Amino acid sequence: MLYVTKSYLPEPEEYYEQLKRIWASGQLTNDGPLVKDLEKQLQAYLGVEHLKFTTNGTVVLQMALKALDITKEVITTPFSYVATTNAILWENCTPVFADISPDDFNIDPDAIEPLITENTQAILATHVYGNACQIERIEVIARRYNLKVIYDAAHTFGASYKGRSILSYGDLSTCSFHATKVFHTIEGGCIVCHDPVMERKLYNYRSFGHRNDDYFSVGINAKNSEFHAAMGLVMLPKVAGLIADRKQVASWYDARLNFDRIRRPTISPDVDYNYAYYPVVFESETVLLRVMAALKADNIIPRRYFYPSLNTLDFLPATSRQACPVSEDYSLRVLSLPFHPALPEAEVERVSRIINENV
Repeated sequence: MLYVTKSYLPEPEEYYEQLKRIWASGQLTNDGPLVKDLEKQLQAYLGVEHLKFTTNGTVVLQMALKALDITKEVITTPFSYVATTNAILWENCTPVFADISPDDFNIDPDAIEPLITENTQAILATHVYGNACQIERIEVIARRYNLKVIYDAAHTFGASYKGRSILSYGDLSTCSFHATKVFHTIEGGCIVCHDPVMERKLYNYRSFGHRNDDYFSVGINAKNSEFHAAMGLVMLPKVAGLIADRKQVASWYDARLNFDRIRRPTISPDVDYNYAYYPVVFESETVLLRVMAALKADNIIPRRYFYPSLNTLDFLPATSRQACPVSEDYSLRVLSLPFHPALPEAEVERVSRIINENV
């Protein structure tokens, strides 16, 4: 069975070496030495000064909204994983959906400004598939209307925009270190900010809002363990090689797929891409379903990523059901193909042949 992704695992001996540090310290969680070490290494790797390691990439979106005192309307993208919208709803804010660009599949800056009201407090945008949003245009809009900018950068680890990590943009930026990501800690995530005051606020949020008998604020348990940090410490030096392997797999697809009948998102020329996913868009949902059926008949399991368009979710409040025709259209036609750094060329050939025969 060939699935849409396969998590990378280092050699067991490499992981065991980090585990020995846990046994030596006797500390399993609560800001242990491996967590602190990983945070320092991530800051150096990403070129950022303030980063907190957390349990996952969803809780950091909730923490970001809370830390910026967002309580009303948040303009966001309908073309993302559901966690982006769920975080807004969980914090009792109102998602307002701006449609996406037909080129890069990211939130369309031209669609943002008409949606701004006196209740708009923030823009929460996703760098879809690891490709940067139109950052400068979003920043101009945010400054004009005094809005906060939060980036869901779950897909972007190892990618840069204009020479800087994509995670370094926005008022706050978040990332997922889930097992399927380019860099993973099995489960995990992080939040990046730009000053020590905000870092201390997030530090307190992450640990129930208190340290020992000193209570500072509302909080949540977003701490991650030494075991997860150990995986991150082993994985981090491998990121460049894994991205190079992903680039090779992408080139095999590029050479074999029939792009007369399918298309891919446009990657910004200012992005040093991390090859997080390999999405393709078909001419219609009918074609997509035919291709999926043919792939599944040969034990190949792709994923409709992202589907459905989030503005169509049944549990949204009525005020959040803005029409987003581009996102609604693309979500019906987009498919993420099997893609991971160890995918053999022969499997790429098999997937591509089945797709070409059915488009």
